[in-house]
Amino acid sequence: MNKLESVFTNNKVLIPFITCGDPNRDVTKAAVRAMVEGGADIIELGIPFSDPTAESPVVQASYDRALKVGTYADEIFELVSDLRKEITVPFVLVTYANPVFSYGTEDFIRKAASCGIDGIIIPDVPYEEKSEFAEICKEVGISLISVLAPTSTNRISMIAKDAEGFLYISADAGEGESSTVVSDVRAQGVTLPCVTSASISTAIQAKTAATYSDGVVLPSGVVELLEKYGTEAPSHIAEYIKEIKAALQA
Repeated sequence: MNKLESVFTNNKVLIPFITCGDPNRDVTKAAVRAMVEGGADIIELGIPFSDPTAESPVVQASYDRALKVGTYADEIFELVSDLRKEITVPFVLVTYANPVFSYGTEDFIRKAASCGIDGIIIPDVPYEEKSEFAEICKEVGISLISVLAPTSTNRISMIAKDAEGFLYISADAGEGESSTVVSDVRAQGVTLPCVTSASISTAIQAKTAATYSDGVVLPSGVVELLEKYGTEAPSHIAEYIKEIKAALQA
């Protein structure tokens, strides 16, 4: 059992997402600390990209803001290294194939591992093309997270058989579809934890999703608070995460 899987042992897992560098790196650090204070179990760190096809308009806008202040992979690796001096909560990078290729796949993944990343999600890489990422991820001890969509029904067994960390039910699956995907996963005999991000931004939505999944991703709630409050956002983020976490524990 790796570090990510072990988080799911005793509780429903809360996984907030944040765009690194929005509005700047210092606020990102403070926001991550606030999420940990609030009870986040795993934190998704988004690497800003100019063509984030799998993201909502809210997240796309945050990527634009982060890019405008010059947030790129090396700055994020440095940020993670700094946070690792005080934070043990698992970090999962969310990125796209293009930034990884541009950096150099092996160099990117080795650098991610060396600074303290535990998992990577690359939503635009299909299962059939994951091997060039998966081999180096396995070598350095990073989980390459597999993504499932409603259209994955006939491919669940194939995708899940060598999945690591957890299975991510994509955000474009609504609540009903996400529940069906999780049921299909379990029907295949797959025991790996499943998390969903389907339209989840409130405590009620998170509690409902937790009835059929092992954890919930907050795909835009933290990003919205950063957009609204800017440098003052961390205190609001801590309270927001505490509220969601309490709902999951209930």
